[in-house]
Amino acid sequence: MSEPMMQSPLHTFDLAARARPLDASCGVWVSELPLLGYVSLRGQSSEHAFAEAVVRIVGVALPTTPCTFAISGLAKILWISPDEWLIVCPRARLNGLLGEFSKALKNVKHQVADNSGGYTQVYVHGQNARDLLSHTSVYDLEALTPGRVVGTTFGKSSLYMHRHLDGYCLLLRRSFADYIWRYLVRAAEPYGFGVAQIDVALVAGAAA
Repeated sequence: MSEPMMQSPLHTFDLAARARPLDASCGVWVSELPLLGYVSLRGQSSEHAFAEAVVRIVGVALPTTPCTFAISGLAKILWISPDEWLIVCPRARLNGLLGEFSKALKNVKHQVADNSGGYTQVYVHGQNARDLLSHTSVYDLEALTPGRVVGTTFGKSSLYMHRHLDGYCLLLRRSFADYIWRYLVRAAEPYGFGVAQIDVALVAGAAA
């Protein structure tokens, strides 16, 4: 029996084969950040042992201001609710993080869950990236300042969105991936749409 193979929810679009270097031919460039690790973490940030364990393991303090995120060399931590965060990391570091949290929080009230099979990310950039996204969501992109993450609508679906480098990271559920990708392609028609070659580790906000 063959070993199970991890596949991105967007694998049918063959994005790696379509990717090319950035140039002036397209106003919108989009890339998937595939097969990252996604860890749901719940607990009380006011509990010293909980907060200290996160700093020790991930290398950055939990973001406690609503709708913000923090980045270290190991991971990106997104605020989801007052007692919930989503940690995004390279897939190679996923099992290590899960094991470290399990050990460090053994006597602390918490919940840690591997949700890596349920999410992917898409990175949208280019001179018309903001124009494109303004067609897809009711959220006022003027309010999406650096360091802020929001859950918002996207067409008839939903996702989390934040700015990173010169573009926007869209964090979406696997079940919405096909719909959202096709929506992006259609919405980008007035500007020109390209699949970009990118450094996934750099855009994801964590070293590989």
